[in-house]
Amino acid sequence: MTDVRAELREQFLDAFGNADFPVENQMDLVPALPDGPATSFEAGDVRFTAMELATKLGSEQDFPYDSAEALVDDILDALEAKELI
Repeated sequence: MTDVRAELREQFLDAFGNADFPVENQMDLVPALPDGPATSFEAGDVRFTAMELATKLGSEQDFPYDSAEALVDDILDALEAKELI
């Protein structure tokens, strides 16, 4: 696992781990985020807000998710597939 992926994974788990799972859609995640859609994630030379992730990866997510781990794995896999990390 790359350092960027590992750092983002930790940040995503911290942010999304407080969601009330299962989550049915992206909007179910917003209340868990400390700054709502403006919550930002940074690692290495990459930076994303939650809103940017939703826009870039919305079609890659397979809702519903039963756990933060499953959600975060899909987010990271999609970021890698789109060569964003």
